[in-house]
Amino acid sequence: MPTPTVPKPGSEGLSASLKRNIEILRDRRDKEAASASREEKVANAITSFTGSMRFVYLHLVLYGSWILINLGLLPIIQPFDPSFVVLAMVASVEAIFLSTFVLISQNRTAKAQDKRADLDLQISLLAEHELTKLTEMVAALRDHLGIRTEVDDEIEETMNDVAPEAVLDALTTQGESASGNS
Repeated sequence: MPTPTVPKPGSEGLSASLKRNIEILRDRRDKEAASASREEKVANAITSFTGSMRFVYLHLVLYGSWILINLGLLPIIQPFDPSFVVLAMVASVEAIFLSTFVLISQNRTAKAQDKRADLDLQISLLAEHELTKLTEMVAALRDHLGIRTEVDDEIEETMNDVAPEAVLDALTTQGESASGNS
């Protein structure tokens, strides 16, 4: 009985153009990471660490010890913050800085996502334009050979290039009317 899964494909199964694209994208990401400012690199490093389990374990040990000491449960050390006011202040200041570092990293990520979205849009528009031209060629062949199909009426519509500005205008108009109806 055949299994419902297949082994993961190796890189030897990838086409040369796909390998090239992967390499180009990897190089681009490496260059963008290298071009980050020192502040962005620090913010990313801090955000990376604070988003890890090591950070959680460190806080469990530090804050746990702080609490145990100040509750008097560890008699070898005298309580130094029995009201936990200092602990609350330290945690609050830490939260302020950590949220700032997270926002810095998110802003950088958003910029990279915007670039990728623009690239995706450009590639989609190019592919749409190329498909329109192919459709025109196929329609010309169909006409030359006198072939008729049930989708002939739809073919005429697909031979028109998409105007991205018209689509954006329509989406904006629909979005505004939808938000006005709520």
